[in-house]
Amino acid sequence: MTNVYFNHDGGVDDLVSLLLLLQMPEARVTGVSVVDGDCQIEAALEASRKIIDLFGGKQAALEVAASDSRPHHQFPSEWRGSAFTFDALPMLNEHGAPRTPIAARPAHLDLVDKVMAEEGKTTLLFTGPLTDLARALDAEPAIEEKIETLFWMGGSLDGHGNVVDPCFDGTAEWNAFWDPEAVKRVWDSSLEIHMVGLESTEELPLTRDLCQHWAELRRYPAIDLIGQGYALVLNVAANNVYYLWDVLTTVYCLHPEIAEVERVRCDVRVDGAAAGRTFRCDEGREVTLVTHADPKRFYALVDELAMSAAPALY
Repeated sequence: MTNVYFNHDGGVDDLVSLLLLLQMPEARVTGVSVVDGDCQIEAALEASRKIIDLFGGKQAALEVAASDSRPHHQFPSEWRGSAFTFDALPMLNEHGAPRTPIAARPAHLDLVDKVMAEEGKTTLLFTGPLTDLARALDAEPAIEEKIETLFWMGGSLDGHGNVVDPCFDGTAEWNAFWDPEAVKRVWDSSLEIHMVGLESTEELPLTRDLCQHWAELRRYPAIDLIGQGYALVLNVAANNVYYLWDVLTTVYCLHPEIAEVERVRCDVRVDGAAAGRTFRCDEGREVTLVTHADPKRFYALVDELAMSAAPALY
């Protein structure tokens, strides 16, 4: 059993990741927190609590921490609204207000509390910016020795980012661009890092065929919710391809057999036109980069986990 603390930034992919993580028999989820990245945090916090209410039965009692971290560069507003719609989906609201509590302390301190409370080490799963981890390392340096591995969806080492802004050169990925200095702080630590970059998910686009596959399995409540969630961003994907970035990171975290990896040395720019760019360099720190995913094994695992999810009966 692996202790897992999950920090996410509330997009559809993050919320689907939470649902799937809760079903993994190998995972003991010790904490969940939400940062105000690719979401409006109020809606993402509520949606996370409702997902735990409905599909968290295999896990011990959980609470969700809200981050008070702030960005260097905020995600585009048109990307952040899907959390509101996801939170309003009927399946998540059938039983009224969420029961899963909100943690008393902000996310970076909740992370410290949860990691330090465990006798063994904790694996960190981050599918958004790294700011809460950077702040946690500064607040309590002792947690560094209590962290087994960091799995992070962020960055890009092939020179192509997804930040489109006339003041920047397009080489940064948004989770890194949100707070480049936080990435640098984590890179300067001794943590074992597994990185799922933009290039890692090229075999896993969101397509109409994939949505149709989930539609045909909507008799399973969790797959019904997954299909409805991704329908919210399918139109976005028509112009700016949406990949299953966060779900790949979540599944890979406990099922590394679905991916091919490479050990690489890399670093991050913290300012200038390339702020947030992660890049290969001989002097950089070593990380494990996911280079390819096995779509057949990946989708089979997603289906298996979602089919196993038994919604709570209030």
